[in-house]
Amino acid sequence: MELAHTFNKDSTFGAAFAGFAASSICLGVLSTQAYTYFKRYPLDKAFYKALVVGLWLIEVADQVLIAHAVYTYLVSNWGLVTILIAPPVWSLILQITLGVITGTMVKVNFAMRVWRFSKQNIPVTGLILLLTFAELGVACVYTVKAFQLDSLANIADMKVIGSLSLGLGMATDAVIAAALCFFLRNLRTGHRKDDSVVNSLIIYAISTGGLTSVISLTTLILYNFMPDNFIFMAFYFVLSKVYANSFLAALNTRRVSRGRGTDAETNTMPTFLMVGKVTQRTYHLDPENHAESHMSPTKIDQKSNLNSAPDYAEAW
Repeated sequence: MELAHTFNKDSTFGAAFAGFAASSICLGVLSTQAYTYFKRYPLDKAFYKALVVGLWLIEVADQVLIAHAVYTYLVSNWGLVTILIAPPVWSLILQITLGVITGTMVKVNFAMRVWRFSKQNIPVTGLILLLTFAELGVACVYTVKAFQLDSLANIADMKVIGSLSLGLGMATDAVIAAALCFFLRNLRTGHRKDDSVVNSLIIYAISTGGLTSVISLTTLILYNFMPDNFIFMAFYFVLSKVYANSFLAALNTRRVSRGRGTDAETNTMPTFLMVGKVTQRTYHLDPENHAESHMSPTKIDQKSNLNSAPDYAEAW
């Protein structure tokens, strides 16, 4: 009941509103990235297209749940402090589950990236998948127990389960970042341009894993040391959208960062082919789709080089 006795509108309702606003901005960025993806890569695999649509829909639903919860506490029950000792609103609880589902989808895809970069390393990939689904399982337990709470003020009673879920998420992010850095480093060829691409991918892996880990750690610390306010909720509201944005950013830059351009580019221009060779492209198609390419007969050998690019060129 500590929450009701130490009520502060700024750190409770105000924090929830700030989290909703930040989450809305993140959803806007995600929507922009989704639009950019379909414009840049109209020839991408159907799996990735469905995944992008699925992530976007889940995050829209997640934002709707956050909006419903914030509206319930800030508008429908405006000025009623007693709402804090009532059972948690259902949308606030379900939002937790949707957020973890997004994180799970993104981490499984990054696990598959590790699988390809590592030349199918089972122990490392298995560890990532184990941690990912363990987090999902613990989060589901948290959701079930949250529906059994008699009062929102008692949310601190579930610190152990909540902290375990957040801790597993942090551990997964750390393992993914470390694995990508290790296996990418082994793909360096000694060619300046090749190594530049690899270094860019390493920096991206570290920054992405670091950002999500920092948000998870901040949420974990606030949840354990400041359970009498909603500041930790504000950080959790944006966490799943950071995961989704990191995945979309990886998809949108995976060929531009390698010097290949995008599906939408049709002009003839020099293109770096991962092996330090330069060729001319009249119409670029995604080699991962193994689609027919409109290349001149004199460039058959160069087309073969494209399809036999190093592992990091085929990871996604």
